[in-house]
Amino acid sequence: MAAGERLIEARARRRDGRRAFFRGAAGVAVLGAGGLILAREASAQTAPSDADILNFALNLEYLEAQFYSYAVSGIGLAADQLTGTQTQGAVTGARRAALSDPAVIQYAREIAADEVAHVAVLRRVLGSAAVAQPAIDLSTTVFTAAAKAADIDLDASGGVFDPYASDDNFLLAAFLFEDVGVTAYKGAAPLLSDVAIVDAAAGLLAAEAFHAGLIRSALYRRGVDVDDLREKADKLSDARDDLDGDDESDGPPRRVDDDDQGISPVTSIYGRAANVVPTDGRGLVFGRTVEQVHNIAYLTDKQVSAGGFFPAGTNNANAALRRSGAN
Repeated sequence: MAAGERLIEARARRRDGRRAFFRGAAGVAVLGAGGLILAREASAQTAPSDADILNFALNLEYLEAQFYSYAVSGIGLAADQLTGTQTQGAVTGARRAALSDPAVIQYAREIAADEVAHVAVLRRVLGSAAVAQPAIDLSTTVFTAAAKAADIDLDASGGVFDPYASDDNFLLAAFLFEDVGVTAYKGAAPLLSDVAIVDAAAGLLAAEAFHAGLIRSALYRRGVDVDDLREKADKLSDARDDLDGDDESDGPPRRVDDDDQGISPVTSIYGRAANVVPTDGRGLVFGRTVEQVHNIAYLTDKQVSAGGFFPAGTNNANAALRRSGAN
């Protein structure tokens, strides 16, 4: 049975038992782009250095920068931004997106410029310790696997999800990435020791949070006119929940089952409300462990060291920061 089919079955099994996804003030937070949380078990085995954590973030920034750069220009990162320690890989399957909405085009250009800058700043901070870009697969094959794992109906598009085919598809693909990064950076704070690096990481987190909010707002607004757009985003959110497991922990980072949130309206203490900022009852966003971030990047609920958007795995001197979790 294919991985996508297993995930769809798992999602179906959990559906009846899951608590209602959106609970307004009682709901919990969503994710965004380049993750830095390490599971406590992994930390006990091999404590990550600041360089290890920043390199984990760099892998995810490579992914986002290449996606946006290709989508807006048809060209990826400069060659001098790809080198480093460990095995350097190429980008496959990416191309310029057929964007037509002027607002979406400008959103994409803004985020692309930021993500390219994130790669550059992390490489400068890391210096000779920076890892090379790993192999990255941004093909329709991988995005289709993600859409199928989310149980999104692809009949109208011939069974294929092409993130470069339209404004709406591009925004859904961006939603898949951006939400993961925010929760990942959020979880890095307890692990970093250098005050200067903490400050830089906080700046990166803030930028990723703005990106995620922009993408969520665009999808929310466009969902008024496109009936199934919000539903598709909600399904991607549910799939991320299935991929990263249902473990609960007081933390840090604090985690409860069903953390991820889509974009459909919720009921707040003031009535029906948007769900652009996916917070819990305390108004806070949750965090993900390194393994959980890899579960989503590798598109698996199993413990593996490669797959999905990283066909050869991510690059890191710390093996604990290269694997997904067994969920």
